[in-house]
Amino acid sequence: MFDTQFHRKLWLAAAAAGFLTVAGCSNQATNEAAATTPEKAEPPKAASVSNKAPQPATMITVPKGTAISATVGQTLASNKNHVGDMFAARLTTPVQVEGKTVIPKGAKVVGRVVKVKNKELKVTLASVELRGKSYELETNSVAQSAKNQSKNNAKDSAKTKGKTDTKDKKDVTTLPAQSRLSFKLAKAVSIPVKG
Repeated sequence: MFDTQFHRKLWLAAAAAGFLTVAGCSNQATNEAAATTPEKAEPPKAASVSNKAPQPATMITVPKGTAISATVGQTLASNKNHVGDMFAARLTTPVQVEGKTVIPKGAKVVGRVVKVKNKELKVTLASVELRGKSYELETNSVAQSAKNQSKNNAKDSAKTKGKTDTKDKKDVTTLPAQSRLSFKLAKAVSIPVKG
């Protein structure tokens, strides 16, 4: 009997020690978790984030026939440029639809040479760049011809009287840098506008 009581007490002591060890470890894990996480969890700041988030852009269609005025960034010449050559330009006036500015003044546009002959040079606008993205444009072509140029050359020839290269200039059509050209959209284009 003595052995049985002794084994029972030993077993109870071991069980109690084991229980306290498990409880202590469990309590320690709970304390560590509580120490690494804030006492009160804050709810997500969805409301404040949505106030600061950028407004979604709405697509606005610029209708066919809209006037687009641009300034050429480089000189183009019928003896140097070829069909398909691209050139840089900038919008000289903003493009607006129903009072909203869709394409701002100064926006980068890319033009394309579509026809080259000795006495004629035709260009069109190919795209506009807005907020790092390019949007295709389809416009009418604008021609610079020797007839248009002869008026300008008449003023220049008076200043350069006696030079022998006048005949060569008559056969070459140029579109000087900073020339302002007016185009019309041949096809409507949709462009995202913020707010």
